[in-house]
Amino acid sequence: MKHLWDPQLSDREIHFVGMIFVQWGALEHEVFMQTLRTFEPRDGETDVPALPKEMNNLQFSGVLELWNERVVKARRGKRGKVLQQQYEEVVKLKEVRDGLTHGMWHWTPEDLGEIRTVRVRKREVITSRFSADVLGDVASRIGEINFNIRFPGGLVDVARQRMEEGGYMSRRAVAIFSGAPVDAEGFPTAHPRGSAASSEEADG
Repeated sequence: MKHLWDPQLSDREIHFVGMIFVQWGALEHEVFMQTLRTFEPRDGETDVPALPKEMNNLQFSGVLELWNERVVKARRGKRGKVLQQQYEEVVKLKEVRDGLTHGMWHWTPEDLGEIRTVRVRKREVITSRFSADVLGDVASRIGEINFNIRFPGGLVDVARQRMEEGGYMSRRAVAIFSGAPVDAEGFPTAHPRGSAASSEEADG
């Protein structure tokens, strides 16, 4: 019999915490890739420029500042303003995300409607407090940032990318059309039987 530690979190709180981690991971990846593309050789150039130490990606804050310098400030007009707003929002939310990621979780009888994390940074004890509503708001804000840094021009940019890609299908749509088994929400739970069988035959 396995014994699991109970974190004392509701399903709603766990959902929002998980969404924050997923959205933030996607955010870090996109910021890194956009920054990396600025180091690609230009037309006619053959030498690949050396990457600065920040691109080792050991600390997101370093990559974020490079992104601001090389991507955000290089854009003009409406899209430039949108990206600048996203940069400022990421800087604000990073402290919140760090509190969730690096803190020690606990709760107190004095306020059962919130959870708390405690961490130490440069000998300073930092306590962060989160209600389920706050967690939901943070998850939503990071999701909006993820959309806006990819499509600073809004739906016009979405349409342009879809045209360049020659079409797009969501994970659920691919599952439906490929005949993959899905859960109650329509997300695939395994490979389509035909694909799995084909793979086994190829391996054999």
